[in-house]
Amino acid sequence: MTGVGKTFGTSQVIDDVALHADAGEFVVFVGPSGCGKSTLLRLIAGLETPDTGSIRIDERDVTRVHPAQRGVAMVFQSYALYPHMSVADNMGFGLRIRGEKRAAIREQVAHAARILQLEHLLDRKPRQLSGGQRQRVAIGRAIVRQPEIFLFDEPLSNLDAALRGQMRIELARLHAQLGATMVYVTHDQVEAMTLASRIVVLNRGRVEQIGAPLELYRRPANRFVAGFLGAPRMNFLAATAHARDGGDIVVDLARGGLRVAREAAIALDEGALTVGIRPEDLRPVADGAPDVVARGEVTLVERLGSEAIAYVSTGPGADDTLTLKLAGDATLAARETVALAARPGDVHLFDAAGRAVGAPA
Repeated sequence: MTGVGKTFGTSQVIDDVALHADAGEFVVFVGPSGCGKSTLLRLIAGLETPDTGSIRIDERDVTRVHPAQRGVAMVFQSYALYPHMSVADNMGFGLRIRGEKRAAIREQVAHAARILQLEHLLDRKPRQLSGGQRQRVAIGRAIVRQPEIFLFDEPLSNLDAALRGQMRIELARLHAQLGATMVYVTHDQVEAMTLASRIVVLNRGRVEQIGAPLELYRRPANRFVAGFLGAPRMNFLAATAHARDGGDIVVDLARGGLRVAREAAIALDEGALTVGIRPEDLRPVADGAPDVVARGEVTLVERLGSEAIAYVSTGPGADDTLTLKLAGDATLAARETVALAARPGDVHLFDAAGRAVGAPA
């Protein structure tokens, strides 16, 4: 799609979006509620018409083409199964409406059922199925249409945590088995990171960054992407760049400081900036150790088995709490005073506009 925009009333929901998906990719739209990801999916499906720009599928302009003629199939958050129909009839209903022969419908339904391991459930009604089974039926209804593109609109959000994990595995397996192009909408960054070939991060109707999951995690283009991807989220500290020494930037923090190496071509004006450090890149050290970025008091340690999450208060404000991700046997305890350090190569810098400065050394 190129230059796609969509307005509802006076609200610009999609603003000049341009992106491309290769055949066979698993592309995930992710972002906070209201960022426009579902609207963008509906534009691809033809359920909404863009005010500006164009949408092409397999080099064919489908901007004004009816949804049924686009070669796409959509799986919604709601299963939308007919309660009086069997699983087989639900899966084959679209083909029946299209006028396909009964033998062809039976063949396509049986094929989809084998892929989704639903053969033993074909005679059951939706009320006799679990949530995960109902979602597989909804996906099967899409598979039988043999679309060029599968569109998923938050399909796992109605499932509990255990089922979501199971269905993520099944969707990844399905993508590998079918080799089809899939576009998937979610607000869950875990789904985005584990399923996507590429992630499209959206914010207020605009694309913030597009890239492979680890690329976005390790090299976020701006503070928004850095803060959105990652659990727990990235820590941000106000800082000042007050001097340079050769290729280094000397950064002052409220309770520490860093000398961060950058490429010689990167120019950073002296003044205010933000330091970003992921929780796994912060470590408690003895006071006086090099690369100390903050000091504070441990307020809580969450023991999660293989890992522990610690919260350290560095000041009186709500934004003065730093999060650390540590090994499960870490000895840190509440009310303990600690100094926190980070390797310069693990530090992200953002300018006053929130743009990433350079790349970690």
